[in-house]
Amino acid sequence: MKKKNLLQKYISAGTLLVILLLGIYACDEGVLEETPLDFISTSNAFNSADDVEMGVVGLYSLARDWYSAVNEKYMFVYVALGTDEAYFGEDPAGGYMSNWDTEITPTGSLPKTYWTKAFDLVYQANTVIAGIESIEWNNEDKKNLYLAEARFFRAFSYRILVTMYGDVPLITEPVTSAKTDFVRDAASNIHALMEEDLAFAAEKLPVRGQEASAGRLTQGAAWQMLSETYLADNKCQDAADAASHVINDYGYGLMTERFGSQPNLFGTENVYFDLFTKENHNLSSNTEAIWVIQNDPDVTGGGFYAGERGFGCAYYRMGNTPDGYKAFRGDLYDNSYTGYSDTLGRPVAWGRPTNYTAYDIWRSDWDNDYRNSEACVKRHFYFDNPSSAYDGMEIDWSLYESRSSAFKDTNQYIYPYFMKVAAPNDHYTDLSRAGGGVNHKDLYAMRLAETYLLRAEAYLGLGDKGLAAADINTVRERSNATPVLAADVSIDYILDERARELFTEEWRMLTLMRLGKLVERVRTYNNNPGNPGASIQDYHSLWPIPQTEIDLNTGAVLEQNPGYEE
Repeated sequence: MKKKNLLQKYISAGTLLVILLLGIYACDEGVLEETPLDFISTSNAFNSADDVEMGVVGLYSLARDWYSAVNEKYMFVYVALGTDEAYFGEDPAGGYMSNWDTEITPTGSLPKTYWTKAFDLVYQANTVIAGIESIEWNNEDKKNLYLAEARFFRAFSYRILVTMYGDVPLITEPVTSAKTDFVRDAASNIHALMEEDLAFAAEKLPVRGQEASAGRLTQGAAWQMLSETYLADNKCQDAADAASHVINDYGYGLMTERFGSQPNLFGTENVYFDLFTKENHNLSSNTEAIWVIQNDPDVTGGGFYAGERGFGCAYYRMGNTPDGYKAFRGDLYDNSYTGYSDTLGRPVAWGRPTNYTAYDIWRSDWDNDYRNSEACVKRHFYFDNPSSAYDGMEIDWSLYESRSSAFKDTNQYIYPYFMKVAAPNDHYTDLSRAGGGVNHKDLYAMRLAETYLLRAEAYLGLGDKGLAAADINTVRERSNATPVLAADVSIDYILDERARELFTEEWRMLTLMRLGKLVERVRTYNNNPGNPGASIQDYHSLWPIPQTEIDLNTGAVLEQNPGYEE
């Protein structure tokens, strides 16, 4: 097991420093209007290597907040909700991301939330970089290591901004006085900065196994993000070469045998299931993990993951059995039955998988692909009440004479549940509600299966379908799926394979936006029964610049993206 708490024990203090640094900026009226405060500056915030360590760990905390430690619906939008992969099951007709045309607007909350959150991390990364440069170092390698981490996080943030908004302000220095004349820089310039930052990180970060603690960055993570950045800039050979560094140079390898903790709750567990079992992410024997987001229930500020709440079905809301008893008695806790299963947690169906994700992509290998096993995608649910004659029988809506809301039955209550987001029988908080929708398992920000699919995309861009198929098949063969023929490889096939392998992990919205496929695939595959296609418009290929940013930027024109002009 890699050392975990070394990073976690500093996370609260690191976050505190970032909060103080955030005090440099008065962001209440817009993240791009900063008002410096007297009590802190780069020069007095960083006086030693220990200060830098705290600042860098604060960046990890801000980055982690894109993956975990936040229990809000918006966390699932860039991951899947509203894309080709998922719709809002709790209320498909009028719920979250059910209508792009009314939600993704210049005055909408989501565009402002992501803009603000991403630019906050840019600002803090720039502040830490300046702080590193402001003090004297006796150890140049240590200085460069911290610079590499900070520059990685700057690129991490700009990846979000340039992909979602296109041309955005390019900021590489701390903003130390009020500034209202931001202008948008070309996406090519943003990519150039990202490539420079990530190349530096790929050289100066430690190699796999030499990082200070679990969750710290390594060269492999930098190369992987660099590969994707090259793809965004249509540099396919560079992208293939960057991915090859990850695949060939650091001892990574896909896991092909069961490993670590191996629970057997469903009878069909396999190596893919083990990848997502709590405590397996950080094992030194797990050669597939490249960058793991750390969550820990035993550390203050240790984080949590709301994946159960976001992606699981709200089985406990379905009401009664056909003969009138509560359908789910639940587990016994504190001498009473809870109504919840500790195996399933307490989901609320925010991200109901589309039929594309739940059914269509599995049809060719339904019975043999490990990723579609019952342990990985739970499709069968059973009545749980000994008082009922139906106890232990599979839930089947045809057993009922009538149901008050058939709409909710298949969109909110019962649908395929991707168990990689769950921590079966391993909850630490809110135990009377089976965890209350959260757990404390770690999360993959990057793993090697995605690296192969990135390289496959690069090879396809180079016109070499044979090499692309070979990389895709490396991933498919691990899960016992039928190899794809080179002639059948296309960008849509790669997107299908990414859905099979990476659903709930990859940031699907960013992938589709980078490839220019968002609008097309949402219209084709988002089968929200309340609003098929979710009213997405052509101009939603980019998100709008928040109107507050435009209004406050009085010293220059911060142009709006096409389609959103008043």
